[in-house]
Amino acid sequence: MGGIPADLLIYIIIAGALVVWLRNTLGTRSGDEHQRPNPFENQPPASNQTVEPIPANSEEGAIPLSDLSDNALKNIAFESEDAKDGFMEIARADRMFHPQDFIKNAKEAFVIVVEAFADGDKEMLSELLAPQVYEGFEAAIDERSRTGESVDTEIHAVQAADVNEAGIRDGFAFVTLRIRAEETAVIRDRDGKIISGDPDRITEMADLWTFGRKLKSKDPTWLIYETQDGEPEDHKTPLPDAS
Repeated sequence: MGGIPADLLIYIIIAGALVVWLRNTLGTRSGDEHQRPNPFENQPPASNQTVEPIPANSEEGAIPLSDLSDNALKNIAFESEDAKDGFMEIARADRMFHPQDFIKNAKEAFVIVVEAFADGDKEMLSELLAPQVYEGFEAAIDERSRTGESVDTEIHAVQAADVNEAGIRDGFAFVTLRIRAEETAVIRDRDGKIISGDPDRITEMADLWTFGRKLKSKDPTWLIYETQDGEPEDHKTPLPDAS
């Protein structure tokens, strides 16, 4: 019985190499491609010093106001001097707090939450929302499921996240942001008919979201403790007002 012809053997080797190359290049789908990490997790320390949150009433190790340079607050908008003072109070009391990173991460969290709500992704929402806020979002998702409605949302850009209010109360830091974003939002009934929104129209939305964290906690994660409409808008994602 003769062996495999040389030309056929070459084709087999080439085909095998091609399969390996495709696997290495494209990878295999695990179902986690759309999972997005909590932007507030695994934040780097604000300095090379040992990271230990400082009690709000302690001056020991606090960052001097003079060290909060203009660069640290660059491109951060404050709606009042009180909001700026409260924001700086948090920066002085908490070495884990990076003003620029906080605003960036808050914008990312906003996009994740709005789109996760539209997708009905309760697991993702539970990682970013405080328990009482999560309950409001969960109830809205369940009601939507009951009526057969679906929401398609895409955030095109977060234009601004201005500090509306900030401060420390009983060792708890909070920051309220007025977030302005451009989105496309469409609500459909159980038959797929559009009942609100326009898939070809970009609308502006403005919400007030409050982020909070216990200063003594070693966990750097900020959770969302309140969501509310900043301004009335048409055809926006129907986020619940929750607190």
